[in-house]
Amino acid sequence: MRALLTLLCALFFITACNNNKQEDAAMNTTSSAPNAEINTLETIAEKYVKLVIGVGHHHEYYIDAYYGPKEWREQSQKQPLAVLLEQTNAISEELTKVIAPVDQELRKDFLAIQLKSIALFIRLQQGEDIKFNDESLSLYDAISPTVTEKELDAVLAELNTLLPGEGSLNERVNAFKQQFVIPLDKLDTVFVAAIDEARKRTKQYIDLPENENFTIEYVTDKVWSGYNWYQGDNFSLIQLNTDFPIYIERAIDLASHEGYPGHHVFNSQMEQHLVDNLGWIEYSIYPLYSPMSLLAEGSANYGINVAFPHKERLAFEREVLFPLAGLDATQVERYYEVEAKLSLLSYADNMVAQSYLDGEIDKATAIELLMKYALSSKEKSTQRIGFIEAHRAYVINYNLGQDLVSQYVDKATGNGSHAKRWQVFAELLAMPKTASMMAK
Repeated sequence: MRALLTLLCALFFITACNNNKQEDAAMNTTSSAPNAEINTLETIAEKYVKLVIGVGHHHEYYIDAYYGPKEWREQSQKQPLAVLLEQTNAISEELTKVIAPVDQELRKDFLAIQLKSIALFIRLQQGEDIKFNDESLSLYDAISPTVTEKELDAVLAELNTLLPGEGSLNERVNAFKQQFVIPLDKLDTVFVAAIDEARKRTKQYIDLPENENFTIEYVTDKVWSGYNWYQGDNFSLIQLNTDFPIYIERAIDLASHEGYPGHHVFNSQMEQHLVDNLGWIEYSIYPLYSPMSLLAEGSANYGINVAFPHKERLAFEREVLFPLAGLDATQVERYYEVEAKLSLLSYADNMVAQSYLDGEIDKATAIELLMKYALSSKEKSTQRIGFIEAHRAYVINYNLGQDLVSQYVDKATGNGSHAKRWQVFAELLAMPKTASMMAK
């Protein structure tokens, strides 16, 4: 009996010691490795916004619009680029471990692609030499198709036939277009008429917030012709640069591109549908040099033709804008026949930008090539090179962006009605996709 009691006591002592060891081990584990943060799309989105704000300290134009929490911007401190790059890579890695709900998979994909662009932009700010196509792929999720001088020469030959006469083709084109400059004292009247019509047409198909509005300013000394500064709460400041003559077709182009259904509508739709309704805070900040811009610029260009189909545009120009500008309305068809040919030269910008930024040609040669293939004046070509120097591969967003949006809408609508085209287009503005996402 005594032996049995002794054995039981021994077993109890051993069990108690083992339990104490396990508790000590658990306590040591807890103290040396605290619980890891559990990331969700919401926590990643907040980190993303604060990261973009941080990168914005290194480039004055990086943040194109912000209407998130004011305190995040006020509390942000400038950090070294190397630290920001580490943060970008860490957030990207954290995002890969997040399991997104089925209805938010596009949200996760969008964040991943945007983070990739941030990393590349930081490397550019660090002075890294990156080739044009590598830059455009990482920043804008797309590479511009190659266009050759031979292809562009074929278009020049057609224009040469369309506008015969003495002097170089550049001189003839610019002399022809000079007849269609909007007089500066009539510019506001013409532009307001264009943007009012664009707004009316857009509101037939897109439900805009009641408080949406804009202000127009006329400015100088810029490398761009027009700009939309979205202020949040469905309000935009639209600026037009009057450094150079503004031709009559630019009234509708700028009214639609900067306003309706372009940048103003795009930003307002994101704010309304994604930030206000869904609480997706990442859309409250717009990093300019990112895949978001390919859709922004591409949809703004594509939206011109959605709002103003060719025949309707010609009629509005003939009946309203040409008379307001004091121009000869009988020349509408011929003018737009020339403009249609000039539009086929749009990829000349990309060709020149790539060669210039990759160091294959010097600045003087780049200006000469723009004069030859974009058929712009020397002064306008010089301004365009200034834009390329400032914004680099951003130039692909206008032409390639427009083509990719057009292909996406065409694929989704088939031979659908004009109303169906507006519907798909509006859905794309309300739920943005990058180039690779549109291709799926």
